[in-house]
Amino acid sequence: MAEYAFQNLSRKGKIDLDKKISPQDSRDWFRDQALRVKGVSVPKFQADATPFQNLENLSLNSIGRMYCFVYDPKNKDDPKKLPYYDTFPLIFPVDFQKDGFLGINLHYLSPFLRAKLMDALYTTLNNTKYNKTTKLQISYQILKGASQMNYFKPCLKKYLADHVRSPFMYITPNQWDYTLMLPLERFQRRSKEFVWMQSMLSV
Repeated sequence: MAEYAFQNLSRKGKIDLDKKISPQDSRDWFRDQALRVKGVSVPKFQADATPFQNLENLSLNSIGRMYCFVYDPKNKDDPKKLPYYDTFPLIFPVDFQKDGFLGINLHYLSPFLRAKLMDALYTTLNNTKYNKTTKLQISYQILKGASQMNYFKPCLKKYLADHVRSPFMYITPNQWDYTLMLPLERFQRRSKEFVWMQSMLSV
């Protein structure tokens, strides 16, 4: 995860821990390190991360926090209703409904647009402690009303509670930028490049 990647690379002399860097420089650094990762096994990611992460059930307090989980969509056998889907979403919950929740699945954007959306979302942080108290202050109304957040539109998905197939893995805010760029998307029926192009065209 991010903090361990940071420590390992600093020991190798690739970064200067005494040098003052801006929050944006720090984000860019972690994103760059994640983009260098060529392949990630989801089971290995879950196993490696579990000792350092909290496995949670979602609640209203989860809105604006980052999670990943395994998902088996209801209409997966109907290509007309669901031409493609991600079985390992990386989300920020936005709203809760009787049978599930709405979430921004960042995997639906290419890394470049993902970073642009994330930079816009950072402007809604409730604090800059980057710990368990830190979250985005977002709602569907806020997202829809902010032009710099337009890229959220193809990412907003509804997830049914009874189709979630794993605990929700909470990603701490100091690891958002690293996890954001890891190749964890698991799209079915279509390639990630196809999905990213469709998302770009829909904005």
